[in-house]
Amino acid sequence: MKPARILSGLASLALASLASASERTEAIYIQAVTASPALPVPLAEVQYDILVPAEAKVITYEAPEIPDDATLVRVGVYDSAAKIWTSSTSVASVDNFAKGFSPALMLSVNRAGAPISAAIKGVRIDAGQTRDFGPQAVILVSEAGKQPDLNKPIVLSPEGKQVVPEEKSMLQKYWWVIAIVVLMSVVGGGDDKK
Repeated sequence: MKPARILSGLASLALASLASASERTEAIYIQAVTASPALPVPLAEVQYDILVPAEAKVITYEAPEIPDDATLVRVGVYDSAAKIWTSSTSVASVDNFAKGFSPALMLSVNRAGAPISAAIKGVRIDAGQTRDFGPQAVILVSEAGKQPDLNKPIVLSPEGKQVVPEEKSMLQKYWWVIAIVVLMSVVGGGDDKK
């Protein structure tokens, strides 16, 4: 076999494994906030790819059964085996599930694809605008923040204090403009009226 053919085969295999490794599915849970809280129940499963977050989709969605005395719900990623929230949670009003609203699930993930937080927002359905009334998924991939500029030299005086540059006067800043005006008036000459 030719080495080029082997290398191209290995490269395509590596790219295929990278593409399939970036696709993930997360279960989002919901819990009614009441005086005696119940266990969180599954709300939806979201499938996403951190390389293409705009193509996220809701695989399953179960409309929650919320008690009548609850006005708030907690939404997040929950590990039912360990009985702990594995992401930060958000609190939303039960009005997000009212008639005429479609849920929009927002999942924040890090650059590795692990969930950071989950939230839900009810989007008003306008039958004239859209025909897609089902739940929508939005994936927010966190980005690295701006890094500070390091290794800039700091100029110190012999006493060890930071040197502050002196403020220049108006004449020191704009001497060249004055020189151009004087040169133009000397060289330009005037009208020869005789």
